[in-house]
Amino acid sequence: MIARDGRLLFGGDYNPEQWPEEVWADDVRLMKEAGVTSVTLGVFSWAKLEPRPGAREFGWLDRLMDLMHAHGIGVVLATPTASPPPWLGRLHPETLPRDENGQTVWWGSRQQFAHSSSTYRRYAAAITEDLAKRYGRHPALRMWHINNEYCTFDYGDEAARAFRDWLRARYGTLDALNEAWGTAFWSQHVETWEDVIPPRRAQYIRNPTQLLDFRRFTSDALLECFVAERDLVRRHTPAGIPVTTNFMAFWTGLDGWAWAEREDVVSVDVYPDPRDPLGGQYNAMIADMTRSQARGPWMVMEQAAGSVNWRDVNHPKPRGLNRLWSLQSVARGADAVCYFQWRQSRQGAEKFHSGMLGHAGEEGRAFAEVKQIGAELAALGPQVTGAQVPSDIAVLHDWHSWWAGGQEARPSTRVAYEDVVRAWHRALWEAHLTVDFAHPAQELSGYKVVVVPQLYLLDDAAIENLVAYVRGGGTLVSGFFTGVADADDRVRAGGMDARLRELFGVRTVHEWWPLDAEERVDCGEFTGTLWSEELTAADDTEVVAAYRGGELDGLPAVLRRGRAWYLSTLPEPPALRALFAGAAAEAGVRPPLSGLPAGVEAVRRGALLFLLHHDAADVTVELPDDGPYRDVLTGEEHTGSVRLGRYGVAALSRETRGRGAA
Repeated sequence: MIARDGRLLFGGDYNPEQWPEEVWADDVRLMKEAGVTSVTLGVFSWAKLEPRPGAREFGWLDRLMDLMHAHGIGVVLATPTASPPPWLGRLHPETLPRDENGQTVWWGSRQQFAHSSSTYRRYAAAITEDLAKRYGRHPALRMWHINNEYCTFDYGDEAARAFRDWLRARYGTLDALNEAWGTAFWSQHVETWEDVIPPRRAQYIRNPTQLLDFRRFTSDALLECFVAERDLVRRHTPAGIPVTTNFMAFWTGLDGWAWAEREDVVSVDVYPDPRDPLGGQYNAMIADMTRSQARGPWMVMEQAAGSVNWRDVNHPKPRGLNRLWSLQSVARGADAVCYFQWRQSRQGAEKFHSGMLGHAGEEGRAFAEVKQIGAELAALGPQVTGAQVPSDIAVLHDWHSWWAGGQEARPSTRVAYEDVVRAWHRALWEAHLTVDFAHPAQELSGYKVVVVPQLYLLDDAAIENLVAYVRGGGTLVSGFFTGVADADDRVRAGGMDARLRELFGVRTVHEWWPLDAEERVDCGEFTGTLWSEELTAADDTEVVAAYRGGELDGLPAVLRRGRAWYLSTLPEPPALRALFAGAAAEAGVRPPLSGLPAGVEAVRRGALLFLLHHDAADVTVELPDDGPYRDVLTGEEHTGSVRLGRYGVAALSRETRGRGAA
């Protein structure tokens, strides 16, 4: 459980070790003024806690934990293991990771640990257990935060040994490994386990299944590190104190489905670009994905109050955008809204990354907006904490397919999986259709519509799951280049699995025809981009749209057999949006509110209807006639319509003064 007593968590990373201790009292005063309910402590404090091997300096953290508790502020206490102190790398160079070229990744930044190093794991376990023994029952403790943004790849010798052990567990024998990796190609046959190494830099294109398995192994090896620390803190902590680690938004490195199953709370760091006109859609997509991994309420662990420091040009957020995106996350299921960081650093690599309390101090615009958000979250908390976000549509997503489909030597380097997923989510978002994300092998019968932006790799269980879903009455809409390879990245006979060809009504896949950057294909009612395919349809298949002109003239661009649709190109955004709207309506799925002005998003969470305005011009939103409605954020009543200004938000309840719940 994230929220307690109907209070949303609100706060951020707090790094008081960067400041003189006399600043702490001022921090607490301003936190209380801003409505902060929680801070994250200790994320990068290993060198402060253990300045020398075996030393423990907890006094400063004792005082902070007590200070937070005395002022009613909860603590998300982090294990500091994301960034070992310099002495660990100096004394134990085997704890430093190596890159694909065999070069050591040195200390001096962060994340410089070799995940498979037994020495690193031993030191990480020791500091973690001592933290848990000391603070596991501290009254300020609200949650454990393990490590930070797991993302380290390692190609060193200890990782090589661990990779071989992982492969033995997966395949059992070298014969099975050789078969899975297709080592008959290019004389890559593996004779002994010692022949197996990580996919280090090679002369030319590396073995695709070796690369895929190394991705799988790395995700699992990092997960072992998380689980080891998770189990240590649980051992010394009362039941009810959850454990998390923060994902990076839509990041390729970890199998998020597998990781989410090992967490008590699923949290994410999300940083949309303020200059991106579809930044709100990106924020919505990350919210939908994280909520789906959590199977309920989730946590924004990090976002920016203003600008970040890692883009080529780091634009601040215009007035109101921080509030809009924060409340959008709550509307889409978040029970916690937190930031990196509380007080903006004056030194170090992130001194130009914004904070809740920026360099301008308490007179700054950022802090004024933070105070408003804190007050509004306090009002929203009793209405939404623990509440679900209903959805009848699932978007299928799988990291293994992403890993396999994104490798070199594919038909087109222009096809980026994450861009395709975002394009499909954008179309659904603009059609005001709320979605969950789902794993292709999970139970899907609760959804009326399932969409597959692209799943190049599908194992047999996933394919059977999709076939059963459609046979059970569900509507399936699939994008191009799906079902091409099996779990070993072996191209299936016919270029698409035969079960899927039968499902979609595809008789033959003759050729894939990827498109150049400026190339388009005429599909009659719309224009296709990025990709096209030379298909022939089975006799009983409806050709919804056909290519016009060129090599593919007259061949199907979009086809369907019953409730199963297949798109062999990426339609331009309005066409994709219209296709989803039609398929959803046919399946009995309706938006939360109809007739919305451009730029307005409508989402239901629990008893509230959220209206979020992503544009600058004022708009009027017509409301259902079952009102009146009360805006929880302002206390105002609305009947018939509500006016939204630039980046405006309304959280509408049918509860009114003297009326009660309708």
